[in-house]
Amino acid sequence: MNDHPDAPPSTPEPGGMTMSPRVTRPQITAVTLLSVLALAAGVGLAAGYGDLNMSTRMAGSQGLPGMDMGGGAAMNAAPAGSQAMPGMDMGGASSTAASTPTPVSQLPETALQTPTRMGGLVMPPGMIMTKSTSMDAMRDMAAVDLSRVTYAAPPDARGDQPLAPTTVNGVKEINFETSLIRWNILPGVQVAAYAVNRQVPGPRLQLTQGDRVRIRVKNTLPESTTIHWHGLIVPNAMDGPADVTQRPIAPGQTFTYEFTVTQAGTYFYHSHRSPDRQQGLGLYGALLVAPKAAVAEPRADLEYTLQLQEWLQREGYTFPAMIMEGALPNYFTINGKAYPATDTIRMRPGQRVKLRFIGSNNNFVHPMHVHGGPFEVVARDGVTLKDGARFLADTVNVGPGQRYDVVWTARAKGTWLIHCHIPHHTTNDNVEQEGGGGLTMKIVVG
Repeated sequence: MNDHPDAPPSTPEPGGMTMSPRVTRPQITAVTLLSVLALAAGVGLAAGYGDLNMSTRMAGSQGLPGMDMGGGAAMNAAPAGSQAMPGMDMGGASSTAASTPTPVSQLPETALQTPTRMGGLVMPPGMIMTKSTSMDAMRDMAAVDLSRVTYAAPPDARGDQPLAPTTVNGVKEINFETSLIRWNILPGVQVAAYAVNRQVPGPRLQLTQGDRVRIRVKNTLPESTTIHWHGLIVPNAMDGPADVTQRPIAPGQTFTYEFTVTQAGTYFYHSHRSPDRQQGLGLYGALLVAPKAAVAEPRADLEYTLQLQEWLQREGYTFPAMIMEGALPNYFTINGKAYPATDTIRMRPGQRVKLRFIGSNNNFVHPMHVHGGPFEVVARDGVTLKDGARFLADTVNVGPGQRYDVVWTARAKGTWLIHCHIPHHTTNDNVEQEGGGGLTMKIVVG
């Protein structure tokens, strides 16, 4: 039986039994009213203590000052001391205040970065070092140990000097010695370098296709090294990769490379032991091979070889330049000199010069450009292009290890520049000198 007067009638169940309802009408009514009141109270609290319009109260406490989401002028009134991302403007109706820079007087002073020490190693400014950075990695990136440098090249010393071989029983013999030296890339700017025969780049080898050569490499560096003959077809045992085809040449020891030169064109040699360090610090040089038949060469009145390199020198310390934090270069050289100390090519109108670009650099691509009209690209990576494959251009991207031979014609009198088209690469420690710097040189036509 249902004895409550407001209760709904009982519902008969199968079999004639009657069951009372579990919830009464007054209980349902009470719960509904309480739910409506709770909802109204929640909305009121949100309106009173929150800010559905992203008001300045929100921006001044936990918001992102300067971040304009289009909410009008009130959004741009973020108070000083707010914890946000200044200068971030999402396109609001009035974002002028948000994009106003902080007054100079309120900006913090920049902390100057200097070389740091890790044990006995000097590390470059800004280098990121963590627990996982091995000591071997740090040694590769560290500055040259100046206490081990025993020779300083004269200020006017030039690299890429031709080295004449001695012929013994029909074999052309050449002697190399690797060492640490001080090298002047500009008047007053000296780097510590890994050198061959005390010059950067090392001596230029000028051979003829078919020559049999014997090259003795004496290592006087404080670490082991090898030499690789980049692009040449040589016996595997003479190829030069350390710990792969030969045991590294230990300090004080000599290794002899012997092979026959079967190709003609523009090649180069470089260290293949810790090349990120040794090649990056100057251990390389040009290797030019003339063809047996001179008619195979494109005609030129003059020629000049340009070996491109980057340097990182900070506060008297020299580090190997590479693409990583703290190791980016601040000096750039052609044949071991930065402009305005680079060579000048002198020509007469109508003459043609062959420019041999060598990417002796390890990490960087250099778009080399010549003023005064296009040149003809006649060879790539030591291979002379057929007449139908040659093309005109005024800029070539010379990557690490690449070589391009181009022929440029002097069309008119004047001073015409050769330079990398990355502006930073034509500065000296971020500064221009006499209209350029770094990878820049002149052609004077008169």
